[in-house]
Amino acid sequence: MKEDMVEAVAIANLIAADQSSIAGWVYRWNTGALAVRWDARGPQRVSKLCPDLCDADKAEIDFASLTQLPCRGD
Repeated sequence: MKEDMVEAVAIANLIAADQSSIAGWVYRWNTGALAVRWDARGPQRVSKLCPDLCDADKAEIDFASLTQLPCRGD
């Protein structure tokens, strides 16, 4: 990444409640911030991260609330 540009890289997959599909991704910006990007279906319940992230990173993306979102089809 170039230092003068704001860029991000995916660091983890958000695994959907069905535990077999990817619901989105966690990105780390070169500023240090984390962000969630959903797939085309939009926000949905997440069951886990792959690879798992540390507790501080989970808190930053509010992982606990992502596990409480409605599932598709609810």
